[in-house]
Amino acid sequence: MSGIHTSRARQEYAALPDASTRVPLTVIAPESPPRGGIVFLHEMREFHEPLLQLMHELADDGWLLAAPHLFHRQPEDRMDPVFGAELFNDAEAARGWLIDQEIEADSVGVIGFDSAGTAAAIVATQQPYGAAISIAPHGIERALGPGATPLLETVASLRTPWLGIFGEDDPQTPPDAVNALRNAALRAPVATLLVSYPGLAHRPDDGFGAWSWHDVDDVPDAEPTDTETAVTAAKQHMFEWLDSYLR
Repeated sequence: MSGIHTSRARQEYAALPDASTRVPLTVIAPESPPRGGIVFLHEMREFHEPLLQLMHELADDGWLLAAPHLFHRQPEDRMDPVFGAELFNDAEAARGWLIDQEIEADSVGVIGFDSAGTAAAIVATQQPYGAAISIAPHGIERALGPGATPLLETVASLRTPWLGIFGEDDPQTPPDAVNALRNAALRAPVATLLVSYPGLAHRPDDGFGAWSWHDVDDVPDAEPTDTETAVTAAKQHMFEWLDSYLR
C-alpha cells in the first residue's frame, strides 16, 4: 500500500467467535479518539488506492475502520465469494475487535461494495449494528453463491438501519429490480433507504469493483462530470447516514 492515503493503514488480528483462529484486519484509525467504528467489507484481497482513499475519508470523519480479510481461509489464487457462517464469523470478529477498542456496540456500522455490499446487508440481518450501507450490491433476485440469499428475500429481516446506493446505469442492478427491492425493504422493522444515482455504471476495471470514487477537485478548475457529481452526492449520503445512526 503506497501513497498519501495509505499511511495510517495497519494490520491487526481479531479472534473468531469460536477462538479457532484469527482473522487478519486492515485497520485505519482517525487521528483523534474515534466516535464509532465501521466493519468494512471488501470483495478483493487488495485494497486499491481509490478504496483506501474513501476509507481514509471515513477515518478523517472520526470512524475507526476494521476491514476483515474475507479470503484468509482460501489459497492465494482463489477468491470464492464468502457467505454463510464464514462471513458471519469474520464480520463478528471484526465487530468484536472494534468493541474491544472501547467502541459502543450501537456505534459500530457495516459497509460493503458490490458482492461485499450484498454481504453487508446479509450481515445486518444477523446482528443489530448501528447502521449498514451497501454500495452497488448485486444478487437482488438471485443468490450470489452458497450461503447467500437474494436481497429480495433478505431485506425484510434487517435488524439494522440500511442504506442501499445504486447506479441507474449499472446493468447488475436494473431499475426494476431496485424498485422491487425498495418495496421489499418496506417490510423491515428498521429504517431503510434505497437511492439510485444517474451516471453510475458498474466498473469492474476501476480497482475495487464499483465506481471511481475520486475527488471532483483532482483537476483544478475542471467542471465535474455527471459521474463525479453523482459520486460526491453518494458519498455525502453515506456520511449523513452514519451521522444519523451511529451515535
